[in-house]
Amino acid sequence: MNALKQTLRIAASSSAIDPVAVCHRLAGYDFPWELNRSLEIAVLKTFCVPRISSLLHQTGEFEHRTQKRYDDTGLILGNILKWGYDSPQGSAAIMQMNRIHQRFHIHNEDFLYVLSTLIYEPIRWNRHFGWRPFTSDEKQALFRFWRVVGERMELCQIPETYEAFQDFNQAYEAEHFHYHPDNRAIGDAVVRLMQSWLPAIAAPLVPLVIRAVADESMRLALGWPAPPFQLQQAMLRGLQLRQQLMRRLPRHQRPRFGVDQTNRTYPNGYQLSQLGPDSAPSSGSRCPFFRMRSMLKGEL
Repeated sequence: MNALKQTLRIAASSSAIDPVAVCHRLAGYDFPWELNRSLEIAVLKTFCVPRISSLLHQTGEFEHRTQKRYDDTGLILGNILKWGYDSPQGSAAIMQMNRIHQRFHIHNEDFLYVLSTLIYEPIRWNRHFGWRPFTSDEKQALFRFWRVVGERMELCQIPETYEAFQDFNQAYEAEHFHYHPDNRAIGDAVVRLMQSWLPAIAAPLVPLVIRAVADESMRLALGWPAPPFQLQQAMLRGLQLRQQLMRRLPRHQRPRFGVDQTNRTYPNGYQLSQLGPDSAPSSGSRCPFFRMRSMLKGEL
């Protein structure tokens, strides 16, 4: 009975939340900078899993076409966040993401972990560095939004509550974060990319900043040394000063979605069909039931 009451209470408290509207506001108005930074950490976290980094190393996408791979990921996620998963743009972005992923054999739990980082890394970042933390409703909206996306990706066994998915996220990291040379190779490639965006005099700061905001489990899995303590404290203090300044500034009245900004890979615009690797062999699916369903549909 207590469990039933709790389920009804959670459903009642979240029924009025429109996850698409909330995530649209968070990504475009309230936290565009924070979400971008937290999703960069989320991407780096996926490289802490040898099973994932080894696949990326085999494809060569993150090492040889780093900017394109970075931009493709941002544009797919950005279109889903800006327009919502039911919109023509969001639906097309999810379909393209599915086409890309179907070329590779990826474990369902690996998909679930990547999906979970899109929920919990923004929440963790804002708790430490955002001009305010997310509210309970915003946390639930992030969970519900990305859970629906996971369903559209045809993932299996997606946890049904915010708390259960958070537990999965933490347990997965405890089990699967291990150092592997591929982790380091992919992580270093992304750091070099970020350095290329800055003037030469500022580029050496990039790995120091990233190592300062990365937790110990990330640094160990990526083979990165901890930054000098005093430098780490200075970096964190700088982010906290920004946090305090942003609290005093007026909120954005116009949207600042990443997909609306100038793109390095596609300066003249893009089609969603351009995003992802040019070609790759098909090697399985994410869910043990998906392949059977595809066969019944005559898709294989």
